Amino acid sequence: MSQINVLDLYCSAGGAGYGFSLLGFHVVGVDIRPQPRYPFEFHQADALEFLAAHGHEFDYIHASPPCQAHSAMTKGRWQDRVNNHPQLIGPTRELLLKLGKPFDIENVPGAPLINPIMLCGTMFNLATKHGSQLRRHRYFETNWQVGLVPPCNHNKGSAIGVYGGGQHPNRRKIPSTIGVYGHAGGSSNRDNLLQFGTQDRRDAMGIQWMSGNELSQAIPPAYTKFLGERWLANTALLSNTACSRQETGAAESESLSTQAVGRHPFCQKGSPCLMF
Repeated sequence: MSQINVLDLYCSAGGAGYGFSLLGFHVVGVDIRPQPRYPFEFHQADALEFLAAHGHEFDYIHASPPCQAHSAMTKGRWQDRVNNHPQLIGPTRELLLKLGKPFDIENVPGAPLINPIMLCGTMFNLATKHGSQLRRHRYFETNWQVGLVPPCNHNKGSAIGVYGGGQHPNRRKIPSTIGVYGHAGGSSNRDNLLQFGTQDRRDAMGIQWMSGNELSQAIPPAYTKFLGERWLANTALLSNTACSRQETGAAESESLSTQAVGRHPFCQKGSPCLMF
């Protein structure tokens, strides 16, 4: 099997791309801003322009358009700032559909995704070294069937946010739940309670090379590794059941095409099988 090339759009510092790389995929990242810690081939460019020009060169495309316009914080406390943030999900989807490659579009709860699945850190046992869970819900729209996903496995610990504002005094490091968002640096001590630091966030996310601010924008690699595994399984299933009209004689081809139409609605009698 030849190497699979994945395009990582709006890549930030590379959490999503790293998940795909764990499966042996070759990852190429694109972001409008410099990403000096991105661990793979990187192009500083407009994501939509790069997709239009080079999307056909890739086998799979992942996109994480900016989420600020759809975040709970913006919609709640900062409603007057919604229009300050780009809304790129629609234009990204339009280009991806036109391209026809398998893709996923990732974003936060409340984003205008179509029939998305939801992934959470507790599905993959993501946690700090102290056992504090990562509850990080992210939604993924795909143009292929992901199938069933595991359920969240939240414990009874209180959720803790790691960001610039104040923390509830009863939210403590052990055994509560860790959140990764906003701007955070090292650990701190408030009301004699040890708060989460950047290393805790790295451990929980499964990402060791990012700064605190980069982590706040990142996707845990476990999420995209899961998607990559499901996509490979989906592709293998379709390939194993694909019709073989192109390799048969005329008489046998006529018989097989009738069977194939029943298996693959997109395979049309008398035309090449789309699975080859």
